[in-house]
Amino acid sequence: MAAMLIRVLTLTLLMTLVGCGDDRPDQIAKYQQLAGQRIDSLGQMLDNGQIRNATLLKQYSGILAKQQPDMAPLFNELAKDATQQGPMFTSLVRRYQELGDAKNFVDLDQQLAEAENIYQAADPSLFNDMLSDPLNVVADMSNGALARVNSISREAAALANGAEDFGAGSQLVGNPGYGSWQTGSNGMSFWAWYGMYSMFSNVMRGPIGYDRWSSRRNYSYYNDVGRYRYTSPKQARAQNKTFERTKKQFSSQGKKFDSPYAKSRSGSTSLSRQSTSTPKASSTGSSSKSGSKFRSNYSKNSNFRNSNSRTTRGVRRGK
Repeated sequence: MAAMLIRVLTLTLLMTLVGCGDDRPDQIAKYQQLAGQRIDSLGQMLDNGQIRNATLLKQYSGILAKQQPDMAPLFNELAKDATQQGPMFTSLVRRYQELGDAKNFVDLDQQLAEAENIYQAADPSLFNDMLSDPLNVVADMSNGALARVNSISREAAALANGAEDFGAGSQLVGNPGYGSWQTGSNGMSFWAWYGMYSMFSNVMRGPIGYDRWSSRRNYSYYNDVGRYRYTSPKQARAQNKTFERTKKQFSSQGKKFDSPYAKSRSGSTSLSRQSTSTPKASSTGSSSKSGSKFRSNYSKNSNFRNSNSRTTRGVRRGK
C-alpha cells in the first residue's frame, strides 16, 4: 500500500513539473518581438520630431554651433543623439540584434532580463528622459542662455551631492555610448572619450580618474536612473571589472573603495513615470541565480500577448 502511494505521489509530481515547464524561451521570443516593434516606432518618432528632448537637442546644438564655431564639430556630434545615428539609439539596435543569440548570455535569466531592458529602453518616454544628459551638456555650454531639462542646475546638484564640478560634459562620463574607462601606466583607470567627443577635453578640468570620479561625481540621468536599462550585459561586465580592479588596488593599500553607483545622486526633476519606476542603477550587472525564474511585470499585458512581428524587419536590417 505504501509503495503504491509513493508511486502515485511520484507520478503526480512528474505531471506537475511537466505542466510547469520553463516558459523563459517563449518570454524571450515575445519580448524580442515587442522590442523590435518599439525600436522601429522610436526611430520613426525621432525622424518625425516627436521626441521633445531630441527636438530641443537639435535646436540647442544648432544655436551653439553657430555661436561657438570652434566647437561646432562637437555640437554636431551631440546632435546625432536626436537621430537614429546617435550612440544611444544605435546601441539599442545592436543589443536587439545580439539578443537572439543565446551564446551572448550566461543563462536564460540574463537573456530574458536583457530582452525586457531593451523593450523598456525603447519606450519613447524613457528614451526622451535619457536624452536629457546630452541636452543638458549643450545647455551647460551655453553659459545659462539655454535652459536645462529634467534636472536642476549643475551647480545646485553639485552642492546637494557634495560633488566636484568636472566641467561641461561630465554628465556623459561613465556612459559607454560616449567613451570608456582605460587603464593608465600607473594601473589606475581614467575616462577616454570616443572620437569627436574628445573635444570635451578642451572644456573639462583635466583628465577624469575613475577613483576620484567615483566618490565625487555629480548627478546624471544615465548613472543615477537609466543605467539599468541602457547598459548591455557586456558593458556592465566592463564596468564591474573596472570597479573590482580599483577596489583591489585600494584594498592593497588598506583603503576602502565604494562603487560609483553605491549611492544615487539627487538632481532629477519632472521625469516620466517610466523613469521613476526604473530599477536602481546599482543593480546593473548583478549576476543571476542559477535556476531562478524570471517573472516579467508585463507578461499579462494584452499588448504583449497579442502583438505581431510585422514591424521588426527594419530593426533586423540594422537600419
